[in-house]
Amino acid sequence: MISATLVLVMGLVTALARPAFAADDGALVAAQAAFDRAQDDYVAKRYDEAAAGFLKAYESRPFPQFLYNSAAAFHMKGKAGADVAAYEKAVEGYKRYLQADPAASDKAKVEKAITVLEAEIKRLKAAPVVPPGTAPNPATTAPSQEVQNLGDVKVRGLLVIESEPTGATIYLDDKSKGKFGTTPWSGQLEGEHLVIVEKEGYKAADSKIAANPDRLTVLKLDMSEASFFGRVEITSNVPGAEVYADDRTVGAIGKTPLKTEFKPGKHKIWVTAEGYDEVEKELDVIAGETAEVAVTLKGGPVGYVYVRGQDIEQSSIWADGELLCERGPCRKALREGWHRVTVSRDGYKSYTRRIEVQAKTETSIKVSLAKKPSRSDAIAAYALSAVFLGGGAYAGLQSNKLRDELDADIMAGTPPVDSEDPRFLRGKIYAWVADGAFVLGGVTALTAIYYTFRDKGLPSTAILDVGAVGFSPQVGPTYAGLGMEVSW
Repeated sequence: MISATLVLVMGLVTALARPAFAADDGALVAAQAAFDRAQDDYVAKRYDEAAAGFLKAYESRPFPQFLYNSAAAFHMKGKAGADVAAYEKAVEGYKRYLQADPAASDKAKVEKAITVLEAEIKRLKAAPVVPPGTAPNPATTAPSQEVQNLGDVKVRGLLVIESEPTGATIYLDDKSKGKFGTTPWSGQLEGEHLVIVEKEGYKAADSKIAANPDRLTVLKLDMSEASFFGRVEITSNVPGAEVYADDRTVGAIGKTPLKTEFKPGKHKIWVTAEGYDEVEKELDVIAGETAEVAVTLKGGPVGYVYVRGQDIEQSSIWADGELLCERGPCRKALREGWHRVTVSRDGYKSYTRRIEVQAKTETSIKVSLAKKPSRSDAIAAYALSAVFLGGGAYAGLQSNKLRDELDADIMAGTPPVDSEDPRFLRGKIYAWVADGAFVLGGVTALTAIYYTFRDKGLPSTAILDVGAVGFSPQVGPTYAGLGMEVSW
C-alpha cells in the first residue's frame, strides 16, 4: 500500500499540494486556532470564553464534537456557580450536538445529562429568592446529587479522517474487521491504529495514527489513480550502477537507486558498474504493485586512467593487451592494481608504461609520441648489398666458366701448351673478385639489418600525474546527484 500523508493539526495545518485539500486548509487552520484558545480557557475555568471559542471552531468546520465541548463549558460554569443561565445554554448545546450527530455513540449519556440539567434548572428556579446582602443557602447553591453523579465534564479531542477523493471506505487495523466508516469521518479513537482507505479505481492508502484525546487531529490520505503499470525500485550495493532493461542496445534507463515503471509482464534487467561483474535479473511486474529489486555487484574498487596529449585523437589506447579506446582522449576505469598501458599511432613510436592504479584516484598520462625515423639508410644498404652480392655472383660464374673450359681441354687430350695461358689469370681474378664481393655484400647486408631495427631518434614520452577522485552530494533547483572532483 501507498504511504499516506499525515497532518497533525497542532497549531498549524500543513497545506497540501492537491487543490481538493488546499481549499479546506484555511478552515482547518481557523478551527484549530479557535480550538486551542478554547482549550486553554477551559483549563483556566474561563468557561464563557471557552464556549465561545468552541462555537467559533464549529463555524469554521462544523464538527459536532465542537458543539459538545461548548455545551460542556456551560455545564461546568453552571455547576461551579449554580448558574441557571449557564445550565440552560448547556442543555441547548447538548441538544444541538445530538441534532448534528443523531447517531452519536454517547447519545444515551448526553440525553441523561440533558434530563439531569433540566431538573437542576427547575430546582434552582424554585428556590426562594435570597434578599440582597444575605448569604445564599449552601444547600440551594450546591449541585444536586444527580448533577454530582454526572461528574466533571471533560473537553473532547477529535480525529478527522479525510481522503482525496472523498467517499473512500475506511478500515481500521485490518480489512478483515470490516468497514469502519466512509470519508470524510470524524470522531474519537483511543490508542494507536492503522487507518486504511480504499476506493474503486484508486490505489489504496494507509497510515498509522495515535490520536491525542485533547487535540484536533486530522489525517489526510491521498489516493492516486490506479496505474496500468507496475512500479519497480532497483537498488545496488554500488550506488550509480547503470541499469539496462529488455534491450541493451537502447542504452541505460537510469542509475541506481532507480524508481521507474514497467508494463505488466516479464522483463529482464542488467545492472553493471565499472570494475564490477554484471548482474542479470528477471522480473514479473504486476500492475499497480511495487517490485523491489536489490542487486549485489561483485568486484573490486576502481581507479581511473586518463590518457591525453597532442593529436591523441589519432591514437589508440590499450590496457593489458586489450583495446581500451579506439581513439583518444581516453578516460576509463581500471581495477585496482598494476596494468600495462600502451598508446600507439601509425607512423609514430608506441608508448608503453606499467602503472599502478589505486582506488579512488585518477592517473593522468599526457603522451607525446615521436615519429618513427626514416629507413632510407637501411634501404641504401640493402641496395648496395644487392650490388655486391650480384657482382660476386657474376664474377664467380665467370671464374667457374673458365675453369670448366680448361678442364674440358685437358679431358680432350689437348691441354694448354703454355702455362701462361691467360685463362688461368682471368679465372683467378674472377675468383678473387667474387670472394671480395661476397664479403662486402655480407657486411653491407648486416649493416642494412641493423639500420632496419635500430631505434633512431628520440623515444615517445609521457608525463604522469596521480590525483584523488572525490565525490560530494550536489543539490540544485532542478537536479540532485553526485559531483566529482579531482585534486592533484
